[in-house]
Amino acid sequence: MLAQESPQQVLGFTEYLAYVKQYHPVARQANLQLEMGEAELLRARGAFDPKLEVDYARKEFKGTEYYDILNSTFKIPTWYGIELKAGFDQTEGVYLNPERTVPPEGLFSAGVSLSAAQGLIIDKRRAVLRSARALMDEAAAERDLLISEVLYEAAVAYLQWAQLHREMEVYNEFVINARQRYQGISRSAAAGEIPAIDTVEAGITLQDRRLELEQTRVKLLKQRLEVSNFLWLENKVPVELQPEIFPEDILDGTEIFHEEIEDWLDGFVLNEHPKLQALQAKLQALRIERRLKINNLLPKVDLEYNFLTPEPELVDNFDTSNYKAGVKFSFPLFLRKERGELKLAKYKLEDASLELELSRRQIDNKVEALLQELESYVDQVNITEEMVENYQRLLQAEERKFSFGESSLFLINTRENKLIEAQLKQNQILVKYLVAKAELFRSLGIIPVNLD
Repeated sequence: MLAQESPQQVLGFTEYLAYVKQYHPVARQANLQLEMGEAELLRARGAFDPKLEVDYARKEFKGTEYYDILNSTFKIPTWYGIELKAGFDQTEGVYLNPERTVPPEGLFSAGVSLSAAQGLIIDKRRAVLRSARALMDEAAAERDLLISEVLYEAAVAYLQWAQLHREMEVYNEFVINARQRYQGISRSAAAGEIPAIDTVEAGITLQDRRLELEQTRVKLLKQRLEVSNFLWLENKVPVELQPEIFPEDILDGTEIFHEEIEDWLDGFVLNEHPKLQALQAKLQALRIERRLKINNLLPKVDLEYNFLTPEPELVDNFDTSNYKAGVKFSFPLFLRKERGELKLAKYKLEDASLELELSRRQIDNKVEALLQELESYVDQVNITEEMVENYQRLLQAEERKFSFGESSLFLINTRENKLIEAQLKQNQILVKYLVAKAELFRSLGIIPVNLD
């Protein structure tokens, strides 16, 4: 467990996020997305791998060799749609097709094939490879988005844990105060200095404080388990926070993140936001698809030429009289399939473009709204600090008056309740302020680099 691995009893916020970033399953899944993108790119590059093909067939029946055919080819695809080929054919047999007849020592060939219309500028192999490169960028951006999202959720869970821990401290303090007050009033009542009924009110106040403390303790237990959901170690080992582990005391108005907001904004470029980068990569892939669909409107004209020789050492002596060539032409008359696919590609591209513009606008507005929210929380924090100080003064004054017999237990409890409410409200606003800062991180698409 985490408590056994480190002698420290405090789990710092930065240390906690470092665990989440490195070991959380979602963070690992995000890295898997990038690795899957790399695998897709590798698969697309495989379409340009050289290929060796061997086709051998033999038939013999009742002592007669019908045919013995060997065809072998070595192909090298190139980026520009030209395919280089070299081959060797050797055949024999009684019932061999005459067109397959070659010299007894075999026949060597070397040549090229290409598409003169459809596939000359772009073909499926090149389109798939270009799309894979674009989708690789999309996978990298989506990985950053996933990590940013899980870090935000983990930060919120930690801040709520810290808030409940602070509430426990508040209620603990006032339970101690209520117990001391109850004991003092009980002694005074036993001595006849004050009415005995005051002990009942002091006892009720103590019970109320203990009840609030117990309710907060249950909430803290549940929140500790919520934080544990984000804590993992190597080899997919989950971690459960032990009761002796406490959160860092971050609700004191100090900065959690090392960078200042102004620094984040100065280095922020909207088009470099991971979500926008992912959409831009998706747009690039869709543009490649549209270009391929436009190319499919052209007729298919496949050309092939092979130089033939029975002696491979004579390949350098090019002889145009020994060759094998061919032309293959096809063209659909109505092009309905091709025109339909092109329209779909255009609609997908337009849809992605609209999504990109909408996302850009939403991110810009979200950041602006969060900045205004943070400014408001700064003012609210200052106000609540003053409120807590004033309520503390009122409570202290009321306690002095009570010691002189000029006040009542009811007024002390009232002042104390107001102080508790003010302290809890102060903690809530501090947490909201810090959550807004974490959300600003997420909205800017920033992954803290100081977590490694």
